[in-house]
Amino acid sequence: MHLKNVGEEDENFNKILKQFLENDEKRSHVFFLCHSPFPSSRRLSAASASGLRAGLLSVWLSGFLLIALSFYGTQLLSPSLNDQFRYASLSRDSIAPRITIFTALDGSSFEEDSRALLRIRSWLALSSQVTVVLFTPRNSSFFTDRFGSRLLLDSTIDFTFLGTLFLHSMLARSEAYTSDIAVLMDPETVLLPDFVSALNHAHELDRDWLLVSSSVDTPHFPFHWDDTGRFWRQDSGKRVRFGELQKMLWQSKSSEGKMIMAWNNLDVPLHCGVLPPFLYQRGTHNQWIINEAISCKKRFVFDATSTISSFYLGNAENKHHHRSDNVSEGKTRNWEYIGNSHLGKLYGSLFFSDNKSSTTLPKLLKCNKRYIFVTASDRSIDPSVPKGNVGFRTRERISACISRTKSRSLKLDSVQRDQAVQELKFPYDLESLLPLVADKNRTVVLSIAGFSYKDMLMSWVCRLRRLAVTNFLVCALDDETYQFSILQGLPVFIDPYAPKNISFNDCHFGSKCFQRVTKVKSRTVLKILKLGYNVLLSDVDVYWFKNPLPLLQSFGPSVLAAQSDEYNATVPLNRPRRLNSGFYFARSDEQTIAAMEKVVKHAATSGLSEQPSFYDTLCGEGGVHRLGDDRCVEPETNLTVRFLDRDLFPNGAYGDLWLKEDVRAECEKKHCYVLHNNWISGRLKKLERQMMKGLWEYDASMRMCV
Repeated sequence: MHLKNVGEEDENFNKILKQFLENDEKRSHVFFLCHSPFPSSRRLSAASASGLRAGLLSVWLSGFLLIALSFYGTQLLSPSLNDQFRYASLSRDSIAPRITIFTALDGSSFEEDSRALLRIRSWLALSSQVTVVLFTPRNSSFFTDRFGSRLLLDSTIDFTFLGTLFLHSMLARSEAYTSDIAVLMDPETVLLPDFVSALNHAHELDRDWLLVSSSVDTPHFPFHWDDTGRFWRQDSGKRVRFGELQKMLWQSKSSEGKMIMAWNNLDVPLHCGVLPPFLYQRGTHNQWIINEAISCKKRFVFDATSTISSFYLGNAENKHHHRSDNVSEGKTRNWEYIGNSHLGKLYGSLFFSDNKSSTTLPKLLKCNKRYIFVTASDRSIDPSVPKGNVGFRTRERISACISRTKSRSLKLDSVQRDQAVQELKFPYDLESLLPLVADKNRTVVLSIAGFSYKDMLMSWVCRLRRLAVTNFLVCALDDETYQFSILQGLPVFIDPYAPKNISFNDCHFGSKCFQRVTKVKSRTVLKILKLGYNVLLSDVDVYWFKNPLPLLQSFGPSVLAAQSDEYNATVPLNRPRRLNSGFYFARSDEQTIAAMEKVVKHAATSGLSEQPSFYDTLCGEGGVHRLGDDRCVEPETNLTVRFLDRDLFPNGAYGDLWLKEDVRAECEKKHCYVLHNNWISGRLKKLERQMMKGLWEYDASMRMCV
């Protein structure tokens, strides 16, 4: 480097410039300042030195200015950068497991409970990955209008006549939803943020798992969500820290009945075999499922009670299931808990077949923001708690974590088999059931069945439920049907005068068994009519395409509307003995009751079934009281019998409908209301025909509607 043209008085500047250039040899472009093309003189050297000094100072100032401008520009761009960070956060959240919370509402009074909104908001506020599915027997926009697309209502499930949902139907429906983690819990439960953290940790396990956790009972919860739906606040408006909430929960008592269950891989069942028809939130079923999951050995089952902070508002369950009838709350609901206990004993877990009374699950604990699994007992740490074997290096850390969690662990009771269980006794008789199930017109749909037809009975029930017809009653002809119907949640009563020796397979049309059974029907209908209720009697082999009640009720008083059993389309509907007593509508009026008394009296002395007694009494022997092609008038009571249009109410032989390839399509062309599965002999043939033609609504293997 050549610096000889720089003046002697500028030696200090020369040294500074030389040092500057030596620090970066790449700055050769500065040489033009040093190698002056002008003649050497002291005046020019002094001017050059001043210019160089000013230029270097301007470069430094420009550097600082550029730094300041860069910083200022960063601030101006901060909103967009924040958006990028937000999008990055959402991107990370999008790969987090999708969580679907399933719960059930009866819908009778839940819309009036403001705390329901609190609970649902606590679930949805946990993460954008959380979706809630509410199973309910009736649709309502009360919740969906408030929470949008992340809250779904599902009414395609099985439930009892009191609106209580079946657990096995809920679990079956849960498989229809796409999710990484499914959660089942009581609707009274409030969740805190560590719930999602625990599930995210469990999601990393390399096998299928079932997580369980019990909630604590908090009678008083003095906090509320703020308007943003992000924070808990006191009444004063002060924000509540998560630690404060946890401290309050640790001082509360855990409830074994309020349990959270979460699992991955919805394609793998929680249990082996078929789930009994447990009623949801009526006890026993949580313990049964956990017992079965352990026995099945398809999932790793562990307890996360010490990790998940959740609570429910005490006595919340007492706010539900109110009804405006004369049946007391205890009488209305106590049988449901008894029924679940009955099922638990009948289908007790194989895991506890050796009479074990309880078990200890591996525990998921949280300590110093890390998770560990604790399994076997370690007497050297604490005789009452298990030791850790995964995730911690020292025994001291394990001990510290355990000491914090002693009061928050799940006590799992066994559900043992007991084949000597007593039979269930329903708390209702006919008189108490009628006001519970009748519609606003005081009308009930009655069916009468024995145990041989229990599956066909359930298919008939499932079809009515799908058509939203809930005002039905079942008269059981035997104890087996009675017990079966109770466990299926049906409004059932038993006829104490029904014949006891009913054949399982040989009770078809024309048999002695059939003759005895049919006479129960007219006798039961008459009893209901005298109690002031209209009756649509429908045999269980009558398939309903749509609800016929609006049409049947339009015929007015003193009219009995009945299906015609005539199959020949070229002859009148009301030919002798063509009145089908398996489907008719009778009003509770003076004329109908008097006529039905005559029918019952006639059938009691007849050696035939009740069907000939209907026609001979109401239309006269040989049809002497016929009026036109579709009516009869009973002269003493002045009751009119209206034979129903066969296109709308076809019997099993009319139009060869059962022989059609697509029976449903053919009936829909005719605008059928119902189709009778008669004119065929034998129970098995009836079942086969109805199943093969796609007019079957019940899966007996799963014990649920399909």
